Amino acid sequence: MESKGEWLLIDIVCKKNANSTYFNMDGLDSWDELDYHIVLKRRPTLYIVNLLFPSFCLITVDLFSFLLPPQNMDRSAFKMTLILGYTVFLLLMNDLLPVTGNTIPLINVFFSLCLALMVASLLETIMVTNILCSSKDYPPLPNWVKVLFLNYLARLVCLGKKNSEQISDPQTENTNGVTLGSPENEINPIRCQENDSKSALHPEEQELKELKTIHKDLLTIRQQVDRHFSRDQTAEEWIHLGEVIDRFLFALYLIFLILSFFTILIFWLYWYNVDTKA
Repeated sequence: MESKGEWLLIDIVCKKNANSTYFNMDGLDSWDELDYHIVLKRRPTLYIVNLLFPSFCLITVDLFSFLLPPQNMDRSAFKMTLILGYTVFLLLMNDLLPVTGNTIPLINVFFSLCLALMVASLLETIMVTNILCSSKDYPPLPNWVKVLFLNYLARLVCLGKKNSEQISDPQTENTNGVTLGSPENEINPIRCQENDSKSALHPEEQELKELKTIHKDLLTIRQQVDRHFSRDQTAEEWIHLGEVIDRFLFALYLIFLILSFFTILIFWLYWYNVDTKA
């Protein structure tokens, strides 16, 4: 026991209790009662190397997984793989966990806390991914949500609103001073005017008129294509809301992780000092 195993022999105390002499039924033989007090201590190296260090590495990887983009499914799949690996790790290392009767060892509380944090981070990723991927199907945000989340909470987490690409309105003038409308209102009058004036123009003037007409048609087509592929304002607000919630929950996750680890460390130091004095 002094050189092998998970226990370290600290001390053995033997003492004889007073008035502990016993006799047999005939009163001829006598014997004494001796009490042995054995003081043992667990070797911490085994638990630190095989249990605590791998758990700390896995929870650190889970923390940095928040840097992955939530729009893709890679973050949720990565977190699910991480939880599965940590569960298998706990099952394989279950024989090394200490058993102390009715009381729960502090190291078991640490493992349960790590698993709970990983599950909470996965639930947060699922919620944010749902908001970002289904933003086009949601109704417009209420005003109180815009004020609370997109204004105050966004400033709190240092996530300002993105400057989306400004797309010109169909009724506004373009850079050449040409008013763009719908294709039906824009192209048909040009075609009619072109047919009416084609006979009265010279060949060069007709070519110039054709080029101007093609230019206006291309601008109108580009307008419609940009409007088709541009994201709706409501969808952008929902996407921005999901990014703000993701950043805010990440900050809460980090704060709770630090406070929990410090609390476990304080309890461990307190119980260690109490056991040392005893």
